[in-house]
Amino acid sequence: MYVVKDQPRTGMEIMDIIENTAQGWWRPSPGSIYPLLDQMVTEGVLRKLEGKKYSLTERGHEEIDKPFSWMGPSFSPRSPDEVVDLISSYVSYLEDVASSDKSKLLGTAEKIKELNSRLAKLGE
Repeated sequence: MYVVKDQPRTGMEIMDIIENTAQGWWRPSPGSIYPLLDQMVTEGVLRKLEGKKYSLTERGHEEIDKPFSWMGPSFSPRSPDEVVDLISSYVSYLEDVASSDKSKLLGTAEKIKELNSRLAKLGE
């Protein structure tokens, strides 16, 4: 949402900004950006303008000022569902790391097994 905070942008412009921010190391695909933009329109945080540009709604401006998980320690989950969503996003990250270079996880294998055991007990 931050890329549309100051001005409306098209999906392609958003992808370009993300690629530039990542210094060319990653460019999101249209298959990931456009469904996300559509979801944000459905949720009421973005609106789609003429010219296929997206801008923040009033709700979007309110949401952008709230702390988010990717902003670091200021994020404070408010419910068990939010904690589970946060854990899920970190698991997705670890899966990506494992698929690209599993050796990066070697030092964390025991911690991952311990967390898996603890989470399994919660699910019983």
